[in-house]
Formats: sequence, C-alpha cells, structure tokens
Amino acid sequence: MKHYYVNKIKQSNGDHEVHELSCIYLPSVENREYLGLFNDCKEAVKKAKEKYTQSNGCYFCSNSCHKS
Repeated sequence: MKHYYVNKIKQSNGDHEVHELSCIYLPSVENREYLGLFNDCKEAVKKAKEKYTQSNGCYFCSNSCHKS
C-alpha cells in the first residue's frame, strides 16, 4: 500500500492532481491534503473526488489514473 495526497490547488485545466508520497512533483505540505493508504491510484482518485470532483492522477506517479 502507498500513501496518497491530493493537490489543494487546481491545475490550469481545473484538475486536482493525486500524487504518491514518493512523487517528485508532490505539492508542498501546505498545498496538499492526505488521502490515506491505498492499494492503487484508482482508490486514491476516487477518495479525492469526494471533495474535489475534478481529480486526476499525476502523469508521473499515478499514470494509470491520469486522463488527458
């Protein structure tokens, strides 16, 4: 299982990106919200969408959940 976070600040396209703890693009502490421990990014994105309906996996650390 991995720790996942969502960026509180939306991207220019409106997405709130979901990142693994080890991601090189993990937002700063004040700009991220902890989602929890999950088996995969799909579960983490689902959790993020409870608060940020337009959530998306990070292209780099959660690519299988990234939608263009």
